[in-house]
This record gives sequence, structure tokens and C-alpha cells, in this order.
Amino acid sequence: MRTRQPTTMLDEQPIPVRAKLAAAWTSLMFLYAYVDILNFFTPGVVQEILDGRVFEFDLSQTFSTSALALMAVPSFMVVLSMTLPARMNRLANLVVASLFVPVTVFNLVGESWLFFYGLGIVLELILLAVILRYAWTWPSTAPSATAATSPGRGAVRPAAPVS
Repeated sequence: MRTRQPTTMLDEQPIPVRAKLAAAWTSLMFLYAYVDILNFFTPGVVQEILDGRVFEFDLSQTFSTSALALMAVPSFMVVLSMTLPARMNRLANLVVASLFVPVTVFNLVGESWLFFYGLGIVLELILLAVILRYAWTWPSTAPSATAATSPGRGAVRPAAPVS
């Protein structure tokens, strides 16, 4: 006869929205990087780069600077997602993720390896949708009595409803 052993439950700690957003932006950056790196194995790509062209663009300092600036945005969103005040954080994530949707879709234009790029773009769009959902559904709370009376804190104003 076997006696049932008690099972231990793992403690599920809630993950702060800020950490979820930073993790999603980090994952998005990894996908962008891996798709770009694996793209080098597409026949003819390396030769085009050696010939000074990427997609339809001439390789130049302007092209490289623009690409760097564009890809710096998700890098900064990792930091900003962890450090901005909640209201500004939510707005920044909604705006930036929304603007990155067409940028991501544009990467499919003119590509011949549709399965490869299609999968990469679908995965990137899923992460952007996750970012938008986390930001859109950011929980709002009313100020607590302890927060209003904590030493070293200024006056606490009631939170405006987030819509």
C-alpha cells in the first residue's frame, strides 16, 4: 500500500509589468539579431554586401548610422521599461511598439526566402503584440494609506484612471 506523499507547490511570484516589458524588448532584439545573422547564409547576400549593397540600399555611413539608430530603439526600451515612471512607461511602450510594427513588416518586402523571413517577422510581431498587450493592460492602483504617510514622500495625488 502506497501512501500519497505531500506535494510541494512552487511559489509563483508575480512578475512586474516593467520586467515583462524589458524581457519582451530583449527577446525582440535577439530575434532581430538572429534573423540578420542567419541572413548571411542566404545565397548571394554576402556578395551583395561585398559589392556595397543591402537590399535596395547602397552601403554608406548614412545607411549604417540609420540602421544603428533604428536598432538602438529596442535597446533603450529595455532600460526605459525598467526606469520610466509608470504612466510615461506605458505610453512609451504603446507608441514605440506600434511604430515598430510597420518597420518589422517592411523587412519582408522583396525577400525571396519567405518561409525564413516570414517566420522571423511573425515571431517579431508576436513579441510586439505582447509588448502592446502588457502596456495596454498595465494595472492601475489607488494610492494606499501607507504610501501617503510614508516618511520622505511628498503628497500623493489620487491616480487618474488609465484608459
